[in-house]
Amino acid sequence: MRTVLLGAPGSGKGTQGVVLSQKYTIPQISTGDLLRAAVSAGSDLGKKAKSAMDAGALVSDDIVIGLIRERLSASDAQNGYILDGFPRNIPQAEALDDMLSKLGQPLQGVILLDVAFEELLQRLTGRRTCKDCGAIYNIHLSPSKVEGHCDACNGELFQRADDNEETISNRLKVYEDQTAPLVGYYQNQNKLYKVSGSGNVDDITNEVAAIFDRI
Repeated sequence: MRTVLLGAPGSGKGTQGVVLSQKYTIPQISTGDLLRAAVSAGSDLGKKAKSAMDAGALVSDDIVIGLIRERLSASDAQNGYILDGFPRNIPQAEALDDMLSKLGQPLQGVILLDVAFEELLQRLTGRRTCKDCGAIYNIHLSPSKVEGHCDACNGELFQRADDNEETISNRLKVYEDQTAPLVGYYQNQNKLYKVSGSGNVDDITNEVAAIFDRI
């Protein structure tokens, strides 16, 4: 299954990507992870990416596409993969399609995890993280038993600096401006499948899996 997971910040892409990757024994490919690995390895593309990041600039689409091309050539990606976090805009989607066309391996489907704006805000602004063990809670949706303290280790819970409402609203606006147009792009290719990202995580996984199994 060659697929892309689309969805706004907080929609559950990361969670579903991990579960589906294990279920189908195909890699979940995150561009963030690819960049960090390439920089750490000191590869040619990694050096170019590091230069851009050190200068505070965005890593070019050419570099990211190059990293994805390398990753897709790995043996564990021959039976499929889940792209998470790429493409982010139409030019990236076009570049990805061009690369996959040359490889003779076009995307088979694109899954959109659809969550209402207000719920996304609630998920992201309510997030609290344990300083000691890293466990994550949500004061609205999955609070700890004792307010401000982790159930597992009793560590102090804190709110990340970028989890405030203003920052999150800006992140969601960027998504709407840049990434949401991909919905129409993939609809025009008859590759888009919309799944509600609200509700039980296992139910969402089962719905996505049912799509994977028929395309």
